[in-house]
Amino acid sequence: MNISTDYKTWFDGFKTRQEYGDFLKKPVAYFCAEYELFAYLPTYAGGLGILAGDYAREAGIRKFPLLFVGLYYRNAQNSLTPSSSSRGDFLEEAGLKLVTNRHNERLLISLPIHDRVIHAQAWAWTREGATVYLLDTNIEENQPHDRVITARLYTDDREMRLKQEILLGIGGFRLLEQLDYHCSVYHLNEGHSAFLALELIHHEMKHQRVDFQTAVVYARQHIVFTNHTLIAAGQEQFTTELISAMMIEYAKEMEVSVADIISLGTIEGSNLFSMTVLSFRLASRISGVSKLHAAKAHEIWPQHPMNYVTNGIFLPHWDKIGSRDGANFWEQHQENKKRLLSHIKDKTGEVWDENILLFGWARRVVPYKRPLVFLEPLEQFLALAKDASKPLRVVFAGPTDNDNGLNNELLVKLKKIIEEKLKGIGVFLPNYNVELAKLMTAGSDVWLNTPVVGSEACGTSGMKALLNGVLPLSTRDGWVDEVDLSAIGWVVDEPNVGVKMLDVAAKEIIPAYYGHRANPNGSKWLNRMQNGRRIIIEQFSTSRVLKQYIEELYIPTLAQKHEHKYE
Repeated sequence: MNISTDYKTWFDGFKTRQEYGDFLKKPVAYFCAEYELFAYLPTYAGGLGILAGDYAREAGIRKFPLLFVGLYYRNAQNSLTPSSSSRGDFLEEAGLKLVTNRHNERLLISLPIHDRVIHAQAWAWTREGATVYLLDTNIEENQPHDRVITARLYTDDREMRLKQEILLGIGGFRLLEQLDYHCSVYHLNEGHSAFLALELIHHEMKHQRVDFQTAVVYARQHIVFTNHTLIAAGQEQFTTELISAMMIEYAKEMEVSVADIISLGTIEGSNLFSMTVLSFRLASRISGVSKLHAAKAHEIWPQHPMNYVTNGIFLPHWDKIGSRDGANFWEQHQENKKRLLSHIKDKTGEVWDENILLFGWARRVVPYKRPLVFLEPLEQFLALAKDASKPLRVVFAGPTDNDNGLNNELLVKLKKIIEEKLKGIGVFLPNYNVELAKLMTAGSDVWLNTPVVGSEACGTSGMKALLNGVLPLSTRDGWVDEVDLSAIGWVVDEPNVGVKMLDVAAKEIIPAYYGHRANPNGSKWLNRMQNGRRIIIEQFSTSRVLKQYIEELYIPTLAQKHEHKYE
């Protein structure tokens, strides 16, 4: 589709302002642990990485000076299918080039981790006007056990995970320095990269000739933090003993005690060091990713005030309808549905009629996302599904790597229900990646969004579905809590979510869908599809997100009256 023109006037006007010139001289640096840059490049696990990839593409097409920093994970995980092409072809296909210095030599950065110096090269992904730098330790300059630091995203090895986060934050800052970038704002997208604040403090100590505590104050003036995760499992924590062991040599470089470093992230009354707490303490501005998320975060961390910038999606990346006004909307939707049904046939052998109502659920299979809730009143579900005159089908999809596959009891239970009870009615599609996500969010008829309210920070999959006319059946979580979906989809409240969803399906969704099938001209179903697409284009694009971040985070941070000249 053509890029939405709603924001073009604002961005064109912004480029004539002094702030834009200031950002061109000293850009914004955005640090994140994962990015979806290419479907088969294992640098993303799920929503956080897909969001970061969308944001990079948006900054690129808007020509806003944002530098993106992450890690280059080589080993396929998170259900990514490796390319069958040669390594050279794959790198070119993925859009990666080795970063070199002004003498066209491979650029290397170094930093101390534990008792030795680690080295890293960098890859640059440059597409659609955006540049993302990815650090890579798999080089001959490192010892074998250090070459695998960047091997795998979200490894379970706590020591290796800490090394990754030290490399991302401190190494990422050093990479930008070597590339001669002096940034005005450092944006931490989730807490994984929070160690960059230490290197910024280190920088201030050297260049401003100030002590550690003064440098902390100075560094805070350049850091903003976006929090995503409220659930405990997503809060990155390490023992203070492990932090001490890994950071001892770095503390010597800074000429501070390791206790000074540990104090910045220690959870009060414990021996745990939290990357989220470190981010909170060292950021001058903090944002959540939806209104409800910010409110819930305030309950958890009342001492850290948080505004919010609700997430959005990069429209050209997700749109499978292709016209802004939705011309031939139903016909294009049916083509998208046929593609999904063809994939289902290839992977499961099930052959489903394109005229049967199709529900879709796709995301990580974890308890708070409640994948089974639509099936919990199983007899009621089966009665609806088997109605010969108005049947329904349901397709589930999710990652099936080691963390989400064999060791996932919930996934095993879901598959067992499908195999034993839902033959011909339900399927599960494994190896969930961004390409399958595009098929699902374009080809389903109804999008199931079932998280426990207050647990899903935003939930952008529903935005992608609605952009393509896939109507939501959702709990009132994340971004859904901010909008009136009464003329678009269906929202149910706690408790007894499964019973309520099936009741809505029986009384409203199924009659509306098959009513449309019988008389498609000007149907309520088609009106809902058009209303939904309109609200996503107008309110939930990354164009709006970038504009809001510029206005609410980046410009205020740039405009702070510093007591020193940052160099």
